[in-house]
Amino acid sequence: MSTADEDTRATAETAADMATTLRAAAPAKVNLYLHVTGRRADGYHLLDSLMAFAAVHDVVTVAPADDLSLTVDGPNAAALADLDPSDNLILRAARALAETAGVAACARLTLTKHLPVAGGIGGGSADAAAALRGLYRLWDLTLDDATMLDLALGLGADVPVCLYGRAAHVSGIGEVLDPAPALPAAPLLLVNAGAPVSTPEVFGRRRGPFSRPAPLRDAPVNALALAQDLAGRGNDLEPPARTLCDAVGETLDLLTAQAGALLTRMSGSGGTCFALFASEAEAEAARRAIAEARPHWWVARTRLVDDARALAPDPPSA
Repeated sequence: MSTADEDTRATAETAADMATTLRAAAPAKVNLYLHVTGRRADGYHLLDSLMAFAAVHDVVTVAPADDLSLTVDGPNAAALADLDPSDNLILRAARALAETAGVAACARLTLTKHLPVAGGIGGGSADAAAALRGLYRLWDLTLDDATMLDLALGLGADVPVCLYGRAAHVSGIGEVLDPAPALPAAPLLLVNAGAPVSTPEVFGRRRGPFSRPAPLRDAPVNALALAQDLAGRGNDLEPPARTLCDAVGETLDLLTAQAGALLTRMSGSGGTCFALFASEAEAEAARRAIAEARPHWWVARTRLVDDARALAPDPPSA
């Protein structure tokens, strides 16, 4: 074969790979409220939570390859540098999907990391869910929804709702998903001080009686109505997180002090906290104020989204 023929074939193969390369947004998950409702005999806690998604996200790219690999880049890639890359949740998701589907685990995966690591906004779970969606298409699979959700639960409690990609009332240990009423595209400020918060330790510090489930029944018409609906609910993990990490309390106090903040709360087990605003202008003013006061914190102005699966995988604003 001539050099020209080899060049032509290489160009054609590159074009084919580009045609089948898939990019997906892996959006931040936000616990608008989180109640701990009980504990199973095996130690797992039972939850009742309204989980929604924000327009700020990581990006997962999936491309054909002869083996399985993962590359991590982006502004928060350094936070994963000391972790065992072979144990990354994205690779675990790829192997689990390949085993379930009976196909070879072959793909070139790239994670562009924008979200903080271990921040209570489901970054790793969202990345795994985005990888599952991309690999499902790349490998042309036909697994049913129940199989995919069961596979997702085996990877982590937040992965099923991230795979579902819509606001949902989540109960059990994360496996029971009920569609939530439509939520407004409320302006949202997410703030993470960069202090690590251990989820097992937070659950271990929780004290007092268990809460009752409190799912939303009606669709809030705007951010103010949503904040009013959420005011009678809370995050049961916030008090223990405060005792473990002073930065959680500092973040919540700083958010509460911002003009126009309708509701401030911690997401998940911490340490990312959020505030709802009625207007983009108020959210932006708060973003500037906090970014100036705490220049080394992660601060992202965003909004709630109805269908996280429809987010374009462009670089998110922050």
